[in-house]
Amino acid sequence: MATEAREPDSEPPASRASSTPEVGSADTDIAMFVGDLTVDGGLEFDEFFRTRHDDVVRALALTLGDTTLGRDAAAEGFARALQKWRRVARYDNPAGWVYRVGLNWARSRFRKTQREVAESAATGPNEPHTMMGEIEPRLTPALKALSIDHRAVIVGRFYLDWSEAQLADALGVKAGTVKSRLHRALAELAATLGPD
Repeated sequence: MATEAREPDSEPPASRASSTPEVGSADTDIAMFVGDLTVDGGLEFDEFFRTRHDDVVRALALTLGDTTLGRDAAAEGFARALQKWRRVARYDNPAGWVYRVGLNWARSRFRKTQREVAESAATGPNEPHTMMGEIEPRLTPALKALSIDHRAVIVGRFYLDWSEAQLADALGVKAGTVKSRLHRALAELAATLGPD
């Protein structure tokens, strides 16, 4: 993972080492590894990671129907955000960018490893509700029956509480596409779940 070069600190290495926590300690911070990634006095990557990571992981786990795959997809999205942080931090919705990158990575993985996924399904995937606490038992299979595109808009709209404009930006589609997918996904869910 390449990061942009930064100016070396003016203080000698010995004084820096004494104030830096050891790797693996509870005080270890992402910024220790990547330096100061503040963009124009704005959002720092480590702050962004701490505040948005769990939401993005949960949303991807729910969208993809698998907790482990959701974690992997989020990790890929955050790793790519770190590489391009100076640009990503300026976006209106950096978490949406990470979500989209993770979702695209998972789609690519699905295409490349369909056989592996089929074998994993036979042994039972990790259920997203194990990360998210109790959810309606009928909802998980109903969500899994939707396409990933439809799951993505349902999770983004109702779990992450993103507007249609934020979803369009995060998914890289037009707002009309989000509305259409949302309408179709809700109709499919209603048909699957019934009038309850």
